[in-house]
Amino acid sequence: MTAPTPPPRAEQPPLTVRYFAGARAAAGRTEETASAGRRLDELVVELTERHGERLAAVLKVASFLVDGVTCHDRRAPLPAGATIDVLPPFAGG
Repeated sequence: MTAPTPPPRAEQPPLTVRYFAGARAAAGRTEETASAGRRLDELVVELTERHGERLAAVLKVASFLVDGVTCHDRRAPLPAGATIDVLPPFAGG
């Protein structure tokens, strides 16, 4: 008798990455998706590979919100389906 085949693993919903101000200009878009199952530092590497050094410079100094909450730990796992807001430093306020 053979063991039953486990059901296929459900795919995790993707991350939504939203860009604001200078990050939007550097990425050339307002929003995009990325695959789930990663940490913020891994996502930053992927976004740099997609968009180049101009965005990389912004990401180095940006703040990140994960589902509306400031993320200080770039090594923490990102929840599947999360919305990541990329906020570059803002002048004047």
